[in-house]
Amino acid sequence: MTTSSKKAAAGREVVSLDALAKQRRDALPDPTTYDLWGVEFTLPPIKALSFELQERVGDLNDSAGVLKEILGETKIKEMYAAGYQFGDIELIAEEWQKRSGLEPGESPASPTS
Repeated sequence: MTTSSKKAAAGREVVSLDALAKQRRDALPDPTTYDLWGVEFTLPPIKALSFELQERVGDLNDSAGVLKEILGETKIKEMYAAGYQFGDIELIAEEWQKRSGLEPGESPASPTS
């Protein structure tokens, strides 16, 4: 793992995190496809979610809100039609965390934490 730092104007040091960020992104697991009650959907690893998503949803611990944002209205309507219950959403969230390499109950840090 290497980082490079370079001298910027006025003697200010700037540390480039590009290489480290790329290594972390490359190490993320692949998206996972799930099937529950006849509805198939694919979720990216949690740490691959866009920073902007948290602003739109408000809290990445809001599993239902995050799923709605990622999967879109059409897929959510399929889930409604299949009779998904809150416990099903909890199950999805738990499995998604495991497959994303997070411990149960762990979520990526928010910018406010």
